[in-house]
Amino acid sequence: MSTAPRTPAQAAGGRASTKKELPEHFKAYKHVWVFIEQERGVVHPVSWELMGAGRKLADKLKVDLAAVVIGPDGEATQHAAAESFCYGADLVYTVADNLLADYRNESYTKALTDVVNTYKPEILLLGATTLGRDLAGSVATTLLTGLTADCTELDVDADGSLAATRPTFGGSLLCTIYTLNYRPQMATVRPRVMPMPERVVRDTGRIVSHPLGLVEDDIVTKVLSFLPDRDSAKSNLAYADVVVAGGLGLGSPENFQLVRQLATVLGAEYGCSRPLVQKGWVTSDRQIGQTGKTIRPKLYIAAGISGAIQHRVGVEGADLIVAINTDKNAPIFEFAHVGIVTDAIRLLPALTAAFRARLSPHSRDRIAS
Repeated sequence: MSTAPRTPAQAAGGRASTKKELPEHFKAYKHVWVFIEQERGVVHPVSWELMGAGRKLADKLKVDLAAVVIGPDGEATQHAAAESFCYGADLVYTVADNLLADYRNESYTKALTDVVNTYKPEILLLGATTLGRDLAGSVATTLLTGLTADCTELDVDADGSLAATRPTFGGSLLCTIYTLNYRPQMATVRPRVMPMPERVVRDTGRIVSHPLGLVEDDIVTKVLSFLPDRDSAKSNLAYADVVVAGGLGLGSPENFQLVRQLATVLGAEYGCSRPLVQKGWVTSDRQIGQTGKTIRPKLYIAAGISGAIQHRVGVEGADLIVAINTDKNAPIFEFAHVGIVTDAIRLLPALTAAFRARLSPHSRDRIAS
C-alpha cells in the first residue's frame, strides 16, 4: 500500500523491493472489463461512467475494453450489450438466462466468476452500488483475488499494475492500493465519482455468449415477489444539476429549513454533511461525502460546511462550488470556486428572496444550463 495517490507511478519505486514476480498462470490475464449492472431492464448509470474510466485504463495498457452483461434472456440484455459499444466497448461478454432475471448472489457470482476464469481479464471494475458491492465481494472471495472498494481514482502504474486510490482512516487520508500478485485486479467505484463519457452511436461489435450452467434447484435463494422501495426516488442527489447543502455551521435543525427553502426556489436537491445525519437532523439519504452520496452538479452551494476530506471527495467533481462559512480558514475554501465569509443563517434567506424575485417557475429548470 502507498499513501501517495496522486503520483502512483512514483509509488512503484518505493515498493519495487517487495513486489514478487507475477505467477506464470496469471500472465495470460489481459484486458479491462466493466460489469454492466442492470435491474429490470434498466442499466445503472455508474456502469457507463466506469466504461469511460475503463477506456482510459485500456488505452494506457494497449488492451481491449470489454463489457460484461449478465441478465435474463431477451431484449433488455441484448439492448444493454448493444449500448456498451456506444460507450466504448471493444467487445461484450454476455451471460443470458432467465434464472438471472432477478439479482441473486449465487447465480450472479457463478456467472461472473465462470466468465472471468474462462476469458481471464487483468482488471475488473464494478459500480459500488448495493448490488455491485454484494457481487464484487463474493466474486473476489471466490477468485481469491484482491478488491479495492469505493475508489475515487483509478490509474495504471509504470509496470502496468492497477493503482486504485480510496480514502482511509476515516477519510483523513487517501491511499493507493495495488493487487500485485493476483488477477484479476478488482475495484469498485461509487456512482458519480467518474464523469459520464459521451455516448457515440456505433454498430454492434463482437459479442461472446457464455452459458450460465445452473438450474433453479442449484440456487438456494428464491425470489417470491418484487416490492419496489417506496423511498427509492426520495432524493436524486447523485444526478442533480443543482445541489444546496448545509452543515453544523447552521447551528440547529430549525435553521436547516433555510437550505430546503433555497433548494426549492432553485428547483434543486438539498443535502447535508455527515454530522447532521449523526445528530438526526437530516435523513441518511441526503448525506454527501465519502460515506454518503458523490455528486457532480453544475452548481453546488455549501452553507456552514467546513469541508473536511470526507466531504471533499464527494463534491469536488462539481462544476461550480460556492462555499459560505464564517471561518475564513475553513478547508472548504481551499477547493471552492467562490468563497463567501459570512453567516449562512443571514445569507441564505437573502439569497432565497433574491432568486425568488428573479426566477420564474420555468427559468428554474434552466438555472444550471
